[in-house]
Amino acid sequence: MSAATLAFARSNARPRRFSVDPVLVVVVALILLLGLVMMTSASIAIADRHAQQPLYYLERQAIGVVLGLAAAGTAMLIPSQVWHRMAIPLLLFAFALLVMVLVPGLGHEVNGSRRWLNVGIMKFQASELARVLLLVYLASYAARRQQELKESFQGFVRPLVILIAAAGLLLLEPDFGAATVLMAVGLGVLFVAGVKLRHFVALAVFAAVVLGLIAVTSAYRLKRLTTFLDPWADPFNSGFQLTQSLIAIGRGELFGVGLGSSVQKLFYLPEAHTDFVFAVLAEELGLVGVVLTLALFVVLAWRAFHISQLAAEAGLAFQAYCAAGFGIWLGLQTFINIGVNMGILPTKGLTLPLMSYGGSSMLVTLGWLGLVMRIYHEASTAGRLAVMRRERTA
Repeated sequence: MSAATLAFARSNARPRRFSVDPVLVVVVALILLLGLVMMTSASIAIADRHAQQPLYYLERQAIGVVLGLAAAGTAMLIPSQVWHRMAIPLLLFAFALLVMVLVPGLGHEVNGSRRWLNVGIMKFQASELARVLLLVYLASYAARRQQELKESFQGFVRPLVILIAAAGLLLLEPDFGAATVLMAVGLGVLFVAGVKLRHFVALAVFAAVVLGLIAVTSAYRLKRLTTFLDPWADPFNSGFQLTQSLIAIGRGELFGVGLGSSVQKLFYLPEAHTDFVFAVLAEELGLVGVVLTLALFVVLAWRAFHISQLAAEAGLAFQAYCAAGFGIWLGLQTFINIGVNMGILPTKGLTLPLMSYGGSSMLVTLGWLGLVMRIYHEASTAGRLAVMRRERTA
């Protein structure tokens, strides 16, 4: 045995170090830190009034971050093939979660919506986890039925039926925003998997028409969807939240009024620490802070797509679709939340990922990021092994 061959055998026998994407880690850390600071600033007044503890929401959000980091660490240790093999049981569990919130006594109702389950230290929003499990199933289906998905219309319709069923359960909660995002991200994953363009366009138009009909059949939902067109027509009722958000963004100007100096968060802007934390950020940090925040989210989404490409090049189809699903979801939900804050989209109860207050959202998002990091490790390892095999053959 030559010295080179012996060195190769030894290096191949040694346990590989876990590959971590440094860009992903740094960007997520910066978004988390910025989110904790802005969420605390946005919530300090309401926390002092309702809980007599100015840092009440920060403490609870910190619990969500710790649990989320633990979930991320666990996801990084589990081989992605385990998720692939467990796709159908995970799908059934996702539907069980969506059904459980509708059962009286199990589902917790807030403001007329039944979306939460009481799980001890927190109220867990079932749709957050169900969405990820559904997308994992779609990625698994696309990897297993890739040829059928690309060549036949039936191969495209089967996963679509599952998406429609899940969206129907979300509409019963009711959660129109989550149903819309789930349908859009699911169709995006199927498009990345290679479905025929004409099939994709036809079903996308069909889904848009159905969701539009559902919206116009409810007077309350229709009012919420059209108020953003002219919030100043009713600034003290249906347009109150949006007008206050626009005032906050306008006050920020170039450099903002200063961290902690927002006026709109002082009981003018409802849900300032959840759905409208971006408006408080714009008021306190100005256009400069807004641009930096957008840049962080753009880099995070780009990194997810880059990891998806690495996995695809390594022949890991399921892993590629999972990473792409995260990138599509992150970009879409970030765009919707910021668009709602700026009045260019209808008001929907969707959080800003990794920044808005919400333990279940934080827990699930960080756990999903752990899976993306695992995919990066496996794609990098597969790429290195391929290079080594080529070198050995040469």
